[in-house]
Amino acid sequence: MSEAKLSDADKTQLLTLARSTIKHKLTGEPIENGPADNERLSEPRGAFVTLHKQGQLRGCIGTFTSKQSLADTIEEMAISASQQDPRFNPVHQEELADIDIEISALTPLRPIENVSEIEVGTHGIYITRGYRSGVLLPQVATEQGWDREQFLQHTCIKAGLPPDAWQAEETKIEIFSAEVFGEKEA
Repeated sequence: MSEAKLSDADKTQLLTLARSTIKHKLTGEPIENGPADNERLSEPRGAFVTLHKQGQLRGCIGTFTSKQSLADTIEEMAISASQQDPRFNPVHQEELADIDIEISALTPLRPIENVSEIEVGTHGIYITRGYRSGVLLPQVATEQGWDREQFLQHTCIKAGLPPDAWQAEETKIEIFSAEVFGEKEA
């Protein structure tokens, strides 16, 4: 995977693609602005699509790895976030105008040796222990005003583990970075 950042045009295209994909799922209208021949959008890359309605979380689904292009991953995650997030009822056509879309295009997961490697606001955390796992995207810690330890604790809680489980040797901690962009900034 190249280290090239997404351009503003790439970000706009992906946001348009996500909205158009959800609209197509709800109404059957054709998808607008399909993926162009673009090396950055053709790379296999994990991504999360997050939906907000009036500032409140309305759906968020993603994948860390993908064998398909970033554009195809965005299409798949947009449908999943709008229709399959088990925490929410599916998004309805009448709501779509009130939904803001945010995309997190991810770097690959990287195991860490020491929690001091975690940079709050830069890294997301993926914690696994046994069959339990939890993830929080990089922007969550910043939005909540958490320090590194609070970020680790909340990721453990999301995994269904005790808040201090990150300190146990059998707990695996991996980090990743994300290019985070949304319709509100566009």
